[in-house]
Amino acid sequence: MPGKAVRKKVKAPKVSLTDKAYADLKRRILDNEIMAGEQLLESELADLLKMSRTPTREAMMRLEAEGFVEVRPRHGMKVKPISILDMKEIYALLTGLESTAAWQAAERDQTDADIKALRDSVAEMDLALKNHDLRAWAVADETFHKLLVNMSGNRRLIELVSRFIDQSHRVRMLTLKLRPLPSQSNEDHGAVVSAIENKDSELARRIHRIHREKAGRLMVELLESHGLTQL
Repeated sequence: MPGKAVRKKVKAPKVSLTDKAYADLKRRILDNEIMAGEQLLESELADLLKMSRTPTREAMMRLEAEGFVEVRPRHGMKVKPISILDMKEIYALLTGLESTAAWQAAERDQTDADIKALRDSVAEMDLALKNHDLRAWAVADETFHKLLVNMSGNRRLIELVSRFIDQSHRVRMLTLKLRPLPSQSNEDHGAVVSAIENKDSELARRIHRIHREKAGRLMVELLESHGLTQL
């Protein structure tokens, strides 16, 4: 009898030290553990990340290319200040891209599992507000937006939105406790889910555009009124 086929185990791809340093450093910046305007020497960052200076330097260069930091020879890295102009531009792009994603998501045939995942994220937002847990709300809200964009099936749109969501994340977390209770935001998300489920693409696009426009205006108002930015 022929021998049984041996199934080879597929090894998970190894994560390089540079990738680890990049992910750790980026998380610290996005969560405002390293604040806008803060400057750290390369040696200080290496100690913070518990890495050698080579992957630390390479991580800094990647973050500079993404617009998060400014790398200065012999002076290490400075986290770029939050700019109102940047936020206006980013939210204008997110408004256009995500409302297009909502339209495309409603045009496609979505699985029950996809719709359920969207509804579950809205339910998590509702629960978070009930428990007065704004950080949990922000996590669920970000999950909703990523799921929605992925449901568009548009690879290029997904890549673009991911980049701009990252850039807006630290501002959202910085202003999280300054904003009014986001009950209307949850209602908007629920309405978008229903429009997608009913394949009403124009309604999905309109609701989400209005939602993103309001969010952008609120973010800029909070930055200006609390002096959290430099022009």
